[in-house]
Amino acid sequence: MKTSKTYIAIPPGETIKEQLQDRGMNQKEFAKRMAMSEKHISKLVNGEVHLTQEMAMRLEMVLGVPARFWNNLEALYREDLERVRMENAMDEDLEFVRKFPYNEMMKNGWVPQTRKPKERVVNLRKFFEVVELDLVMEMDINRIACRRQSETEKADYALTAWAQEAKLCARKMDVAPIDIEGLRKALPRIRAMNLENPRDFSRELQTLLAEFGVALVYLPHIGGSFLHGATFIDGKKIVMGMTVRGKYADKFWFSLFHEIGHILLGHIYQPEGTSEKDEREADAFAAEILIPEKDFSEFVRQHPEPGLGAITEFAREQGLDAGIVVGRLQSRKIVPYNYFNHIKTQYILTSGEDKGEKEEADE
Repeated sequence: MKTSKTYIAIPPGETIKEQLQDRGMNQKEFAKRMAMSEKHISKLVNGEVHLTQEMAMRLEMVLGVPARFWNNLEALYREDLERVRMENAMDEDLEFVRKFPYNEMMKNGWVPQTRKPKERVVNLRKFFEVVELDLVMEMDINRIACRRQSETEKADYALTAWAQEAKLCARKMDVAPIDIEGLRKALPRIRAMNLENPRDFSRELQTLLAEFGVALVYLPHIGGSFLHGATFIDGKKIVMGMTVRGKYADKFWFSLFHEIGHILLGHIYQPEGTSEKDEREADAFAAEILIPEKDFSEFVRQHPEPGLGAITEFAREQGLDAGIVVGRLQSRKIVPYNYFNHIKTQYILTSGEDKGEKEEADE
């Protein structure tokens, strides 16, 4: 017997027990009359096996109750059993739904607007393409190669939602077969885009990466995820989701090359996901692509306390937005984080058909 708040599923075995009690017949004798093992009869009485049509005919012969009665009883039991399962699953999912950033997902148009908990459960099941929400976290988010600044339960649920939206968006994008070597050769072209307005390069970058089997998706940042970007395999394409957390161009380009690093270094193919070592390697890859360490070290040696003029001249020589140089200097603690922010470029990057916009940074 299975129960939920509203339903009770009573197996046909309960009725069989009543019939045997009325006759004063034990299960051992009943098993012999049914020409079945005692073990199978015990499972039938306890609702552990299906009451088949063949068994219904045997019950008609032995107990004198029509086979259609037993068949109907079995059908009603299975129906009630599913109602019990669904109601209990809904109760469990009502706890799960609180862990996902539904309000932000709703604001971004990823899920329908509603304040009703049960409707949110159904909407999230459809969004994640699962029958129950507890299956979502079994999809192993650790296989996603990503750049983020914190790993908490809240961040994991936010990342899972963000990655699913990236996957859904990427399905609508046509890409060529995966071409790792082609992507490697395209690195200089990609790097050169940093001097362009995102209104121009955002679509150009998507088109270029699509030539190598990468579906680039721009998504808004989800609170609590501490996420900059994420990359993973979905079918025959590589999905790369990018957000501009903090909007600064230096963060965007570093994160982009960090994710490309995961691809070129083979991290996205690892069944256990990325390790801390892999993340450090991707960081080193991104740093070297943007500003070669040899060049940066020489610049710092010549300008231990760099001024605005030296920074902009070095950026020009490197073919970089000056804010990217500032970001490197700040991250290495050569200049404080509140220095030169007025020359750092800010982006607004959106998904869909919208193009990015460029903003002036606040001082």
